[in-house]
Amino acid sequence: MTRIFHVSDVHFGREDTEAIEWFDRKVQEEKPDAVIMTGDLTMRARAAEFEAAGKWLQSLHVPVTVEVGNHDLPYFNLFARFFTPYKRYKAIERMIEKPLDVKGVAVVPLKTTARFQFRTNWSKGYVGTGALQKTLALAEAVPAGDLIFIAAHHPLIEAGTRATSMTRHGRSALDALAQAGAHAVLSGHVHDPFDVAHEVNGRTVRLIGAGTLSKRTRDKPPSFNEVRIAGSSFETVARFKGEGAVPL
Repeated sequence: MTRIFHVSDVHFGREDTEAIEWFDRKVQEEKPDAVIMTGDLTMRARAAEFEAAGKWLQSLHVPVTVEVGNHDLPYFNLFARFFTPYKRYKAIERMIEKPLDVKGVAVVPLKTTARFQFRTNWSKGYVGTGALQKTLALAEAVPAGDLIFIAAHHPLIEAGTRATSMTRHGRSALDALAQAGAHAVLSGHVHDPFDVAHEVNGRTVRLIGAGTLSKRTRDKPPSFNEVRIAGSSFETVARFKGEGAVPL
């Protein structure tokens, strides 16, 4: 069985130290095949926050891919946001939007953040044409028979959580990804875990969201997801700090 730990929204700067230490122990004890981090590593994209995040990810000693969250774009420095938004990611540059091949599972990145949007709340999701085409090309190149997991920060459509993503072009992107053979879209942003099925032209795509390891919890305590894969089937288990595991 292949096991992937799906973690999100750690928010260094507002991180829950005990939750991170708990997650680290689980990684070291259980040795998952990979870790998918779906964004918001930091709270305000400050250099010290990225430094702490980079040390944390490098200490896991398993294959890792990282998506960029809206909190990972410079918040106060608009020049940096528009012209050098990823400069502070240098310590973990090789992990950013890195496709992974893990024992019959292809993890394909999809960028859902934007430096600017024509609406007041730039924290919400956005799927651009270029980003989608890049992801579709990677998905279509996956060997036949392998599962395709798309990794993004924002849920492409709403999944019934208290927080929302309001991802522009998300539904059409989901339809296109389903057509390209995607089996699941893994995301974060809303700080509560979920696993819901979405039907697209007779095909089922699972929408899987991870909770948070920060102090910014919503309806659920700090958690991460464990995705268990056996052949062509998979299940998601939410692992809650201090409260055990719950199948989603």
